[in-house]
Amino acid sequence: MHLTLHADYALRVLMYLAARPDRPSSTQEMADAYGISKHHLVRVVQTLGQQGWVEVKPGRSGGVLLAKPTGDIRLGKVVRAAEPDFHLVECFDREQNTCPIAPACGLKGVLAEARDAFLATLDKYTLEDLLRRSKPGLADLFFPTAASEG
Repeated sequence: MHLTLHADYALRVLMYLAARPDRPSSTQEMADAYGISKHHLVRVVQTLGQQGWVEVKPGRSGGVLLAKPTGDIRLGKVVRAAEPDFHLVECFDREQNTCPIAPACGLKGVLAEARDAFLATLDKYTLEDLLRRSKPGLADLFFPTAASEG
């Protein structure tokens, strides 16, 4: 199983925002913190905003903020919203499937069960759970100057 960058970045953006929920963050700031493309992050933030998990405030003093409490953001829902599909193998896509053994193969059912177990595990956890499971100092990794200011 491999998540797309879109899903990976969606989870990273949420962790970033949750690490310092008291202030808006720009997409450029988050892109710089992770060393990733701002252009890609803009699309990720759009996805998160469409789902109601983040709020985007335009303007000079604007930025991106969490729109819901961390305990209300389920990881399984985030991954489902950010992934275009979960076609682990060709036969999961009926329209594109050209596998000659698909009608008799038992692999698809086993892989579907594994995918469902993966998502069920993610459904058990929230963004708040991720913060609790993270080591102390997570915010310091994103905001090193904040640690020296305090």
